[in-house]
Formats: sequence, C-alpha cells, structure tokens
Amino acid sequence: MSTEKTNQSWGGRFSEPVDAFVARFTASVDFDKRLYRHDIMGSIAHATMLAQAGVLSDAERDAIETGLRQIQAEIEAGTFEWRVDLEDVHMNIEARLTDRIGVTGKKLHTGRSRNDQVATDIRLWLRDEIDLILGEITRLQQGLLEQAEREADTLMPGFTHLQTAQPVTFGHHLLAWFEMLARDYERLVDCRKRVNRMPLGSAALAGTTYPIRRELTCELLGFDAVGGNSLDGVSDRDFAIEFCAAASLAMMHLSRFSEELVLWTSAQFQFIDLPDRFCTGSSIMPQKKNPDVPELVRGKAGRVFGDLAGLLVLMKGQPLAYNKDNQEDKEPLFDAADTLRDSLRAFADMIPAIKPRRDVMREAARRGFSTATDLADYLVRKGLPFRDCHEIVGHAVKYGVESGKDLAEMSLDELRRFSDQIGEDVYAVLTLEGSVNARDHIGGTAPAQVRAAVARGKALLAAR
Repeated sequence: MSTEKTNQSWGGRFSEPVDAFVARFTASVDFDKRLYRHDIMGSIAHATMLAQAGVLSDAERDAIETGLRQIQAEIEAGTFEWRVDLEDVHMNIEARLTDRIGVTGKKLHTGRSRNDQVATDIRLWLRDEIDLILGEITRLQQGLLEQAEREADTLMPGFTHLQTAQPVTFGHHLLAWFEMLARDYERLVDCRKRVNRMPLGSAALAGTTYPIRRELTCELLGFDAVGGNSLDGVSDRDFAIEFCAAASLAMMHLSRFSEELVLWTSAQFQFIDLPDRFCTGSSIMPQKKNPDVPELVRGKAGRVFGDLAGLLVLMKGQPLAYNKDNQEDKEPLFDAADTLRDSLRAFADMIPAIKPRRDVMREAARRGFSTATDLADYLVRKGLPFRDCHEIVGHAVKYGVESGKDLAEMSLDELRRFSDQIGEDVYAVLTLEGSVNARDHIGGTAPAQVRAAVARGKALLAAR
C-alpha cells in the first residue's frame, strides 16, 4: 500500500497520488483564487453558525475566524502561496488555516461540502459584481443626462435604414441610450434577487446530519432567502446564465452605441469629436485618429455573447446534482462581468467628454428632405387624406432630387405645383426648428420634452 501523499481533502480512499498533469488539468486555483474574500466570508459565517449550533466551541470558532482573517491579510499582501496540488481556492485556504491553527482548522468543513461552498462563494462574488456594474451604469447615465441637457436644442438628422429620416435633437438621441441603460439596470437588479439566495447547507447534495441553522448563516451573509432544495442548491447555475444574458443585452446596447460613435467620428459624418485620450493613431498613416474605445467595446460584445452560449451548453446535459463540468462555469462568468464592467467604465469616462460639431449636424439635418413628413402632416391639417398627402410630397421630393433643392429651398410657386393647398405658412413647418418643436409630447424630440426627460432621468437616478 502506497503511503505517498495525496490531497488531504479526499485522499484517504486512494492508493496512489494523482498524475502531475491531471493535477494541473483539473485544478481551478489559477482562476478561482479571486473568490478568496468571499470564501473567507462564507467560512466565518459557517463557523459562527456551527458554534451557535453547538458543533464547535466558542474558542474553536474564534481561532478559525482569527486564522481566516490572517490568511486574507496574507493574500492581500501577496505573501500567500497558492498550490496547484490543492486544486482550488477553498482547499488552499483550508490547508493554510490548518497549518496556522492546527487540528481545529480541520473542523471548519463540518456540515458542508465544496459543492455548496463554491456555489455560495460564486453568488457572494456575483452579488458584489452586480453592485459595481450598477454603479457604472448609473455613472454612464449621469453623463448622458449632462450631455442631453447641454444639447437639448442641437439639431441633427434622425435615421432609419441609415438614411436621413426626420430631424431630431442630439439630446433626444442621447436619451435613447439612457432608456436602454435604464432597462439594463432593471434587469440586473432583478437578476440580483435570484443571485442572492443561499445554497450553503445543501452540503454535497442531500443536506447534512448536523444540527445546522441555515437561517442564521443566511442572515450573517446578507442573503435574501435560503435555497429550498439541496440538490438544486449545489447544481443550479441559472443565476450565472441569467447574469450573462443580462450582460449580453447590455453589451449589445453598448455595441450599437459604439457603432454610432464610430460613424459619427468618421470623415463622412464628422458629427462629433472624441478626445485624443480615447483614440489611437496608425503606425503607417500619420493622419489617422482611430476611435479605438468604441471599436473595442463593439468587439467585446461578441465575447460576452460567447460566455452566455458557453454556460448554456455547459449546463444543458448535466444530470443532478453536482458534476465536475461546473468547474467550467467560472471563467465565462468572470469574463462576462469583467468585460461589462470595464466597457461601462470606459463609456462613463468618455461620454461626458464628447464634443458635438453642431454646425455639421445641422447641415446634415437640412439635407435629405428630412421635413418631408412635416409637409405631409401640414397637408393633412388642410383636410386632405394622408395617403394623398404622401403621394403629393413624394412628387415634391422627386422634383427636389432633380433640381437639387431641399423642400425648404423651393419657392412657394414651386411647392404649389404639387398642391394648391400649400400657402405661405408652409415654411414654418419646413424649418428644422419647426419640425422638432412640433413633436412636443412625452417621448418626443422637442427641446422642451428633452429637458423634461432629463429632469425625469435625474429624479430616477436620485431615487436609486
């Protein structure tokens, strides 16, 4: 019988050590060590509960808590030695605890398993990450509100099919992104409710024979509720998938925003200037100023979509309860959270610094017959059916294309060639200002409505 050392957490039943390659292949410590703070938090709560249940003495609980806090200090000071042969963050910390306080350290794992321990750690970690991400969303929204308020009167073309459609204000356009982010915020707040349910106490899969008090641990760790089924508690990763789905939607929004910023900074649009600190140059073309931050965020959206798909595929074939497959849940989850948080941070820094080129925007809005719908609405108010008005304006636009004149540039005689209902008052609706001011209702582009929406947005953020 071999006496060669095996992993102290499970080696008793084995007659030979794990192959060195297999040890490296199956270890997760290289990436799950970032859970150390939450692992220690969960262990201190677990030890506190075991003492109150009479499973540990008060002295043992105190020794465990002191030892764990000292280990946390070692990790944060960079002096902790992470060992691959101990597989993961949990066993590295437990082994070091036993080194520090002796046999009492071996009692910490009473009444729990690494299965419910890791599920708890991930939820604690993700809860904190969501809170950080919510803060970055709010910061980005604040920047959008500041820009929208400044640019409430700034005219620009609104687009459909990337073709000039109707004039809008730049402030109104920015508030569309505010609304998308508001929905992202709501989704993450709702996701957090399901993240914040405690699996600790599920043990390996069936619960434990020890007289644990899960409600106490739940309270100590700030969870909203105790998981209702031990099988589900150790094997559920719905919360991680749901987070990645919410993160994917948020990244999709940032990617769309990025696409517009890339377009707007181009020589073909020239709608905005991005500060140099958010751009890079070319190694060969000295004139280039590339909008790298929005381009990179647009690209990073794809990796978050991949993280979501990876987790869905990871879980789709697993029987109850825990399987080693679930070790693969952490890297995509960590990546999605890191990518979303960093992308939001970049945008929150960048958006307040955008400088709109108001004259260029206005000129672009003036071209492309952007007030054609306003002319049709004008004729409707004269008593004509909308479909007839649509055809009349279509003929006017055709003439404008042929003559090189926008509607507002045509003389009254030219306009009356298409309808004798057109009078001098038509020019009030053909101006850009007249067009946007006419859309004076909640959600409309009128400057007064933009300012009202900014006020509502500020109230929303203040209430968080």
